[in-house]
Amino acid sequence: MPTKNTRTPRRRNDAEARVRVQRVTRARGVPGVARLRLWARAACPRIAEITLRVVGTGEAERLNARYRRRAAATNVLSFGYERGRELRGDIVLCHPVVLREARSQGKTPAAHYAHLVVHGVLHLRGFTHARRADAARMEALERRILRRLGFADPYVLPADGPREAR
Repeated sequence: MPTKNTRTPRRRNDAEARVRVQRVTRARGVPGVARLRLWARAACPRIAEITLRVVGTGEAERLNARYRRRAAATNVLSFGYERGRELRGDIVLCHPVVLREARSQGKTPAAHYAHLVVHGVLHLRGFTHARRADAARMEALERRILRRLGFADPYVLPADGPREAR
């Protein structure tokens, strides 16, 4: 899914992944740009160019129908462009779906966003969860990255309400 960038920011540090954030929903509760970048970079190799795009239900439904042939919005979609020296790709997060899932799972929106950003970046890196062994490997890496970021295990639902992030 090509993104609509009008300019390419200059790289400050060659050893730091470039993460652009596009917020195309006016809804409240979207994490700030700095947090989204932090979460993406935590799962990135050093050389990467990623666009995170936070959208509403309509755009998520259209993209999911076009690229996955599914008629509903999904929480996260990853579109990888290159694997090799530099990882490139787009990650689309559907804000209403993320909030709804966070509520239903008893998580804070920040914890769920962090998990889905990390999950999307790992998909760009080639990780999958179609087979049980692949899912176990991907989930273990997600847990490690999220623990370093200060979040609890995303696959264990809290018994006593939402979890807090640092």
